[in-house]
Amino acid sequence: MAEGEEIHTETVQSSIPTGRVKRIMKLDKDINKINADALFLISNATELFVKFLAEKSSEVAVEKKRKTIKLEHLRIAVKRHQPTADFLLDSLPLPPPPAAAQTSSKPDRPHKRSDNNPVPVGTRRIDSFFQKEP
Repeated sequence: MAEGEEIHTETVQSSIPTGRVKRIMKLDKDINKINADALFLISNATELFVKFLAEKSSEVAVEKKRKTIKLEHLRIAVKRHQPTADFLLDSLPLPPPPAAAQTSSKPDRPHKRSDNNPVPVGTRRIDSFFQKEP
């Protein structure tokens, strides 16, 4: 090395918890051990992919003159990027039908649950908690 040159070494830290990534990777029964380098690469690739989706969804939200990114913005962003659409579009939940969106945007009255509707097995209504026991 020549005089005046300095060696810069940076430690790159992923903002995604590697412990969770490792746990998710181990859900695959074919994977027994995970190399630290592989874990690092998967964590950073996931972080870059999430940033990419967030940026593209943000662009769609700005085009639609919205400040909040919604599912529809994410779906449009994924559709615009063909390699992403090929594997991700089928996994995204479908947007609610327009009729349901209009009724849910009017919070005039709180939704009341009928007492006639049965509760799922192993649960009880919150009303039973506040009632006096005989």
